Amino acid sequence: MSHLSRKTNLFQMSGRTINRVSLAVVSTAVAIGLGSCAPPDEPTGAGDSPEAEVATETGASPTGELQVVTTILPVTQFTRAVAGDRAEVSQLLPYNVDPHDFQARPEDVQRLAQADVLVINGLEMEFFLDDLVANAENPNLTTIDSSEGIALISNEDIGVEGHSHGHSHDHDHDHDHDHDHDHDHDHDQSEAGHHHAHGEYNPHIWLDPMRAMQQVENIRDGLIAADPDGEETYTANAAVFIEQLQELDAEFAEMLQPFAGQTFVAFHDFAPYFADRYNLETEYLVDVPAANPSPEDVRRISETVQAENLKALLTEPAAEGQFVSLAQDLDVGVSSFNPIEIGSSPASLEPEYYFTVMRQNVKNLVEAFGGSAQSSLPSFLRLWKPQPVAMMPQTVRLRS
Repeated sequence: MSHLSRKTNLFQMSGRTINRVSLAVVSTAVAIGLGSCAPPDEPTGAGDSPEAEVATETGASPTGELQVVTTILPVTQFTRAVAGDRAEVSQLLPYNVDPHDFQARPEDVQRLAQADVLVINGLEMEFFLDDLVANAENPNLTTIDSSEGIALISNEDIGVEGHSHGHSHDHDHDHDHDHDHDHDHDHDQSEAGHHHAHGEYNPHIWLDPMRAMQQVENIRDGLIAADPDGEETYTANAAVFIEQLQELDAEFAEMLQPFAGQTFVAFHDFAPYFADRYNLETEYLVDVPAANPSPEDVRRISETVQAENLKALLTEPAAEGQFVSLAQDLDVGVSSFNPIEIGSSPASLEPEYYFTVMRQNVKNLVEAFGGSAQSSLPSFLRLWKPQPVAMMPQTVRLRS
């Protein structure tokens, strides 16, 4: 069992003090060996150019607040919604770095050494965490896995040749999730089916508002266990956020009901839970954003677009422009479905960002199906004006 999957003891004030004193030793011990999903010669977005502004937040607070470190955007958004002003919540990853490309630094280990609680998505989304947690040597660090108890979709069920059928599996965490996997990241798609780089189950549970509610409940319960005196605050905050998620889910169900059973095309395999929730099917071009599509991938997507009479392909921020050439060949448009893996500003870390992006995603999806998102929107949203889609002159690269 790895350091990450083993639940540690709840934080103690004396333990926090000891951890803070030992930071100098920790930082020198972890200068090497921190993993990255990106090849060594590829930029990770962390300070490689002026355009790649990296926003990180400091770890410990001198106020004595509960120190909570999160991993990816949706986990941060959910945790901030629950914690409110009760805890200091900071995200480990820079908001504008894709989790697939994250490269850890010694200061990241320092932040975990100072933290009381670590909140993760789970399902091997944070494959980079094992070394960080081990090197932090923080015996009082409590890990909250927000995926506990959630019905999951295995990558085998996503289907042969990238088609998601949305079969769910119960996930009770009684078995060992040890994150010590060999991530060779060659993204070989020559096999009959696509296999997500993260592991057995697709990790993008946050894109289904119903599953997101369960994540919020798990975060609430974990924070209460770590900080019992804050139970009233965490319970009340979680209740407000869950009610908003329920409203969002009802809104989406109404908007997408006319398209039940239809298939949409996304760039990578982030959408099976969303599709499962709203009785849709999804195809994707590649497993992960960094992968190159094969000629067979392009053929499969072309056939889907024609069979479904789709009006647009749905790209994402990490793959801007990747669908343009193919869309031109198919005489369809290019729109976007943001999987909330990359943010554009510090505001991306706030809970409200989740609702803004998800509503825009569904609006774009309705239009891709050929419907009118404006008429499908609830009355209080119909004042929104559609934004033009930026079509960048890039091409789909075919792997020979």
